[in-house]
Amino acid sequence: MAQDVVKPLLPDRDLRTEREDMAAAFRWVERLDMNEAVANHFSLAVNEDGSQFLINPNQVHFRRIRASDLLLLDANDPSTMEGPDAPDPTAWGLHGSIHRLCPHARCLMHLHSKAATVLASLQDSTLPPIDQNSAMFYGHHIVDSHYGGLAFEAEGTRCAALLKDPGVRIMVMGNHGVLAIGQTVADTLFQLYHFERAARTYIEALQTGQPLRILSHEVASRTARELEDYPDSALCLLRDIKLILDEEGTNFRL
Repeated sequence: MAQDVVKPLLPDRDLRTEREDMAAAFRWVERLDMNEAVANHFSLAVNEDGSQFLINPNQVHFRRIRASDLLLLDANDPSTMEGPDAPDPTAWGLHGSIHRLCPHARCLMHLHSKAATVLASLQDSTLPPIDQNSAMFYGHHIVDSHYGGLAFEAEGTRCAALLKDPGVRIMVMGNHGVLAIGQTVADTLFQLYHFERAARTYIEALQTGQPLRILSHEVASRTARELEDYPDSALCLLRDIKLILDEEGTNFRL
């Protein structure tokens, strides 16, 4: 498996908790069949300005990723792609650009999950508030409708420019997939999971051919605030994911 590609950037910390949280998230997303082969990437900022971040190694299946496999990169280091264990070029292009330009975006999770990608393929990729899960993202998601090809550095920089608002939790990447933005692994995974669920509900509702019952602005806004203030759900989800993985004897913590 790949090793860290740069010398330790924070010698007084081993980032054990951050690495284990990330590894657990990769394993769980794979279990839910939300990843795509050996593509897709998660990253987590580990220093104050967000420029140093953990990310999955190049072309490794989510099911195999361990805590020690995660790469520790510096978004301001132009030599990153020259090393023998360089990250995937699109991972560097998208995640490196966002961590460099959007310090508030501490954790990024990008997938081509089925429902979110179907939503991203529609002429109107906005998720309307038709149930409690979709109301969670009311006023907190944006649509990038100007897909420009694989997320190399120029495309990553363009995407980063759309994420200046710290209130954005999801970017529907038109003709591409989805990007979740959060403060922690737990928070971001929680957003990603529920957006996929909400997108699936919306798509299946469209398939009935019946008119949609869309929540009013007032109710959707209140529901979004109430869910934002609901205590500890994200932390509890990640806690139990790690407990389940431990009970099954997986090696994600190695």
